[in-house]
Amino acid sequence: MAGRAKVCGWWRERRAAARRDAGMTTSEYAVGTIAAAGFAAVLYKIVTSGAVSAALESVIGKALDAPF
Repeated sequence: MAGRAKVCGWWRERRAAARRDAGMTTSEYAVGTIAAAGFAAVLYKIVTSGAVSAALESVIGKALDAPF
């Protein structure tokens, strides 16, 4: 029975800790926003590069020329 009480106490503490953690703070939002903007900039540079642009145009051209 003592083991069950110990487990119940542990779960009670976990639930209380989860309630205290209400979400991200302002600094976490700022870091997340900066990371997302950086990733978007890198992705934009990759997609607009010559090699990727040519590959995309090739794929779209082949798709439009496909016989039905």
